[in-house]
Amino acid sequence: MAEMWVFGYGSLIWNPGFAYDARLVGFVRHYRRVFYQGNRALAGRTDHRGTPEFPGRTVTLEHQPGATCWGIAYKISREEDKQVALEVRFELQYLEVREKQYDEKIYLDLYTDSSPKTPAVKNVMVYFATTNKESNVNYLGPAPLEEMARQIYRAVGPSGPNKEYLFKLEDALNKLGVEDPHVQELANSVRGYSDNQLSH
Repeated sequence: MAEMWVFGYGSLIWNPGFAYDARLVGFVRHYRRVFYQGNRALAGRTDHRGTPEFPGRTVTLEHQPGATCWGIAYKISREEDKQVALEVRFELQYLEVREKQYDEKIYLDLYTDSSPKTPAVKNVMVYFATTNKESNVNYLGPAPLEEMARQIYRAVGPSGPNKEYLFKLEDALNKLGVEDPHVQELANSVRGYSDNQLSH
């Protein structure tokens, strides 16, 4: 039997949506979580947190030496048993559809508090949104905090309000005991908005 691990650093933390054999709270090194990936429902899609006119923002990773990004890794086993193999293929197909707006997969080592220097799991698969506008047409990139907060406040898609995604991520990280300044600052800024402010 072989196994693979998938690292969740956004909605996969609180809503993996697939069967897994184990979960492990941990972090990857030299990357930070940022709300730079555009999120919009296109024709025929019933998910996502924005529209083509008002795309939402979801997280991707940005390389930053010395940074850490906490999340949850999920183990999916691969076995010779045909039924199990079919189930594993289904889980991977589900992930490929769900994460299709991320144009690359990278493999990083996962660390935990109990093994801060030695990887707890090597080569964890991570869905990654590059800055390449040709392969990743949804990349939005950095923007001033208030601009990102305004965009997140306004965006709504088939999966619900973009701010709900932000607040659920904030809550999930809090439950893990993780402090993420970028997430916290955005959440606080979005909470500071009102419909009245946005109308001016």
